[in-house]
Amino acid sequence: MFGATKTYRRWHRRVNKNQRRYALVSALAASSSTALVFARGHRIDRIPEVPLVIADGTINAINKTKKAVAVLKTLNAYADVQKVIDSKKIRAGKGKQRNRRYVKRRGPLIVYDQPQVFLRAFRNLPGVQFCSVHRLNLLKLAPGGHLGRFVIWTKSAFVKLDQIYGTYKAPSQVKVGYSLPRSALTNSDLGRLINSQEVQSHLRRKKNAPKRQVRKKNPLKNLGFLIKLNPYAKTQRRKTIIQSRNVGKRVKYFKQRAATARAARAEKLKGREGKPTQAKKGKSAKAYRKLFVKTLLS
Repeated sequence: MFGATKTYRRWHRRVNKNQRRYALVSALAASSSTALVFARGHRIDRIPEVPLVIADGTINAINKTKKAVAVLKTLNAYADVQKVIDSKKIRAGKGKQRNRRYVKRRGPLIVYDQPQVFLRAFRNLPGVQFCSVHRLNLLKLAPGGHLGRFVIWTKSAFVKLDQIYGTYKAPSQVKVGYSLPRSALTNSDLGRLINSQEVQSHLRRKKNAPKRQVRKKNPLKNLGFLIKLNPYAKTQRRKTIIQSRNVGKRVKYFKQRAATARAARAEKLKGREGKPTQAKKGKSAKAYRKLFVKTLLS
């Protein structure tokens, strides 16, 4: 939560009454949309219908938590409670030190007309909340500002909705001068509207853009493509060529030098025929080979 928890902090915001009612009826409408309830994360894939309405005689006879669990399992709504049980985890942050150690998801909301004994039976189930139809709470219908809460109605509470909020034909009997807001879109089947002949006749034809095949080139074999990827590759290639030329010149030079040395040695040997052999002077072929290798490595 942002800001320090001081007494002079602006805790509340004034909101127009009509805006509050508009948000409340929007949350009620969203709770009857299967897609929005699914999107909020509730497990309702096996319940008979949305909204889920239970007869007063069935729910008022529940006085034990065991019976409440059995009824929810019969309606295939206990999976949402099991989701809450599985989601319990330790809170991240300093809230662990302030009596808020654990967090968990929200389960179904039970809306009733008059408080009965079944409230004590359901209150031990994690994630299950209650609300009177006469005092519907937006924070319970849309926790965190997310529409689509899974709501279980008692029959008497569901019948009272028309009396409290009115219908499209008659205003509310409880709220003075209040009528339900009209839908901005009367037909919600958008696919049928877009694909209708009236709409499609005014649209342009679909343009089929030509597909361009991009030729892939290997930069290890194509020098031009390699230079596009690495502009310095051109300089590297030039250095390599120059270095190879210099090495060829050095090899040619040392070959000529070695041939000259062999010819000079042969001339000396011709002049010394019949004379006692003496120690050879000058560098041997092995020494020239070492000098050649040293020059290549330099």
